Amino acid sequence: MTSLFTINQEKCKQDGICAAVCPIGIIRFKGGNRFPSPVKRAEELCMNCGHCVAVCPEGAFSLRAMKSEDCLPAKRELLPGAELVEHFFQSRRSIRAFQKRTVERGILTRLIEIARYAPSGHNLQPVQWLVIEDPAEVRNLATLIVDGMRLLVKEKPEMAIPLHMDLAVASWERGDEVIFRGAPHVIVACASETPTAQTDCIIALTHLELAAPCLGLGACWSGYFNLVAAFYPPVNLALGLPKGHQSFGGMMVGFPKYKYYRIPLRHEPKISWR
Repeated sequence: MTSLFTINQEKCKQDGICAAVCPIGIIRFKGGNRFPSPVKRAEELCMNCGHCVAVCPEGAFSLRAMKSEDCLPAKRELLPGAELVEHFFQSRRSIRAFQKRTVERGILTRLIEIARYAPSGHNLQPVQWLVIEDPAEVRNLATLIVDGMRLLVKEKPEMAIPLHMDLAVASWERGDEVIFRGAPHVIVACASETPTAQTDCIIALTHLELAAPCLGLGACWSGYFNLVAAFYPPVNLALGLPKGHQSFGGMMVGFPKYKYYRIPLRHEPKISWR
């Protein structure tokens, strides 16, 4: 027994699996009649990823911060097969036409609850979520994005013009909503500036986008928002993010207006083998 983790010696089969899967290698297992024990500096190095708890077949391993009995069981009968996963990925579409109705807060919350299981560097789980729930606020943010695009077209044309920001601004001025495409909600992933923060947010948003169809929702990365937020400080100021945090991506979310009936063609993968 240790302050970091506890072994239920009545359940433990002394198979050493917990030590074998530990990403940091802080669980010592010498075999024989010995039980797993922590290495030196284990308390300092443990990142509470829970691999040790999740992998134990007997439920004998508990971390101080994560008891075995508090973790949901992995139900293998619910896991999709390869054919189902392949079809899901092939039929997934980025949605840019949305119904006028809003999404219940409970559904948006469940979507984020699913996405929070995305992996993160060193299990820091730095991602925080901002849900712009009010469609009027989404519109206000879109207006601010257009202001930023106007500035980028003027001051950074070498970047803005190839991305057709000038055309997008012109479309907006004609009355077309080309920023958030009429989505009633925008979900922003933000984090403090740690070495893996941007990647962690992108992975989390990818999980969110893939989970959306399972809840009857459509989603699409907001490219213009993501680009302008990185160059136009008033955007992050308007978001009211926690001090020291930065937006690393926004996702348009709502109920799809149309259904898709076919899978469009894609390039064959270019693979190099070594």
